[in-house]
Amino acid sequence: MSSSQHDADILDQFTRQAEPFAQRHGYSQDALLDLMADAAAITPEDEVLDVACGPGIISCFFARRARHVTGLDFVPAMLDRARRFQGEQGVSNVTWQQGSSIELPFASARFDCVVTRFSFHHFLEPAIALAEMKRVAKLGGKIVICDVVPRQEVQERFNYWEILRDPSHTRALTQPEIQALGQAAGLEQVSVKVVPFERDLEDLLAGSFPKPGDADRIRALFDAEIAVGTDALGVAARRENGTVRITYPVAVFGFRKRA
Repeated sequence: MSSSQHDADILDQFTRQAEPFAQRHGYSQDALLDLMADAAAITPEDEVLDVACGPGIISCFFARRARHVTGLDFVPAMLDRARRFQGEQGVSNVTWQQGSSIELPFASARFDCVVTRFSFHHFLEPAIALAEMKRVAKLGGKIVICDVVPRQEVQERFNYWEILRDPSHTRALTQPEIQALGQAAGLEQVSVKVVPFERDLEDLLAGSFPKPGDADRIRALFDAEIAVGTDALGVAARRENGTVRITYPVAVFGFRKRA
């Protein structure tokens, strides 16, 4: 896929997903936020950058712990929703900026901590994105990545159905692959924790915008998997009270930029 086509897919998907994404993730207790806070170890004096900030959930969460947070996203509609979310949350120490994750519009060594959630599986070049996160972090600064991490043996099938669900998805990395990216970037890994993240399949599809017919293809894939009792799609699909429930494996990685 060309970078221009991928950018177009990102703009299309996340312009339409801005509101459903905010509703799905922004107004309920989310254990991943606490895990990210633990990995970041933010102090009240810290400057934080939230890369691919989406509707501002992570930015506003960290704003209650840091001196200031900058939320950056490629999609104007997401930034508009983030400003609304900021107002709803009543935090003032956040600013928003449009920009690319592979060419961050900030000076080197500016931030005490750089965070991102559910973005790496959308990056065409995750190594470049991580190198940019490292560049703008101060010496000794933290870099926190939270993303889905399918097992290697189901990774191909996982990515297949996720691309059907969201055409802007590129490739979800395994836990060892993200750790290897950190090592290749010269970062010190200080923590990692993998946790289950449960979703209702129909709710997930309702907040996504698959191509015509692909939602039914996804349903058929999960129906077949549940019928035979396998986990080839990588999310432990099962039927509960007439609905399909899935559990994403999500990891929170804490890295440090070596001084």
